[in-house]
Amino acid sequence: MTSPARSTPNDDRFTAETERFRRELLAHCYRMVGSAHDAEDLVQETYLRAWRSFSGFEGRASVRSWLYTIATNVCLTALAARPIRMLPSGLTGPYDGPDRAPECAGPDEVRWLEPLPDAWIAPAADDPAAVVIARESLRLALVAGLQHLPARQRAILILREVLAFSAAETAAVLDTTVAAVKSGLQRARSRLDEVTELDELIEPTDERARALLDGYIAAFERSDAGLLEKVLRSDATLEATPFLDWQSGRAMCIHVLGAYVLGAPGDWRMIATTANGQPAAVVYRRSVDGTLRADGAVVLAATATGVSRVVKFQDPALVALFGFPDVLAS
Repeated sequence: MTSPARSTPNDDRFTAETERFRRELLAHCYRMVGSAHDAEDLVQETYLRAWRSFSGFEGRASVRSWLYTIATNVCLTALAARPIRMLPSGLTGPYDGPDRAPECAGPDEVRWLEPLPDAWIAPAADDPAAVVIARESLRLALVAGLQHLPARQRAILILREVLAFSAAETAAVLDTTVAAVKSGLQRARSRLDEVTELDELIEPTDERARALLDGYIAAFERSDAGLLEKVLRSDATLEATPFLDWQSGRAMCIHVLGAYVLGAPGDWRMIATTANGQPAAVVYRRSVDGTLRADGAVVLAATATGVSRVVKFQDPALVALFGFPDVLAS
């Protein structure tokens, strides 16, 4: 009979020195690739590579910088072989054609951006400044905009402006020059400004944000378009993966939801949560047999004057990602 494997002193030291960075590395990989599932896999690969080379780590840089070097290059390698992840609004302008149900993309036509549950990356509750910074750097619109940047420019911008690495540190991570980092950052900023419009969002813990989320949930659960009118701003946008069409303006959003989505009272059930530093909900839809089954997740951009943007992710697997069951008791 063989004895169970035991951790070695080197294993224990590796865990003690690296494990505390796992959540922030997950956030970093998510910003890079736009998928919670992919980010989780890339962090696992990062730790595997780090463990294999830990005995040769000489401490010339901090453990944190060393891990970010590995994680960033793992992401860059992964991105070289994958198309970028998008939202419908990143593909084309809002739909303004004849009235019809939104058009769905083919199964292999687009790789869609995914939301990130806040619980995956929440900093310590005793560090409120870190909480705000983490939320702001993971806003859905920002992450969507980052995906439009070339991968190395994306890495430069994240390392410099989100993680506050110096130009020299960033150059070391990417094995390039300080001049190349400065040039890449300038181009990345310019491109991000072209593709991203960032609203002044209120924190998901703000009572106004929770009231907006509660109103949105109630509108669906009661099939009440009138409630949606109270929640959405006049310039609100609505988009949902895997649909190519998206809507701009409260009237158009409510029309599409009322005509093709809301259904009858009781068809929908939602449970409040947070994702990407924004109010969100996991979504269940009643099937023909009366069972409430996982349908996906919705993320709201909550502002002081109402919801400016609704993004629905129609993917039942996301419900489990947030830690909720596939089937909900009626």
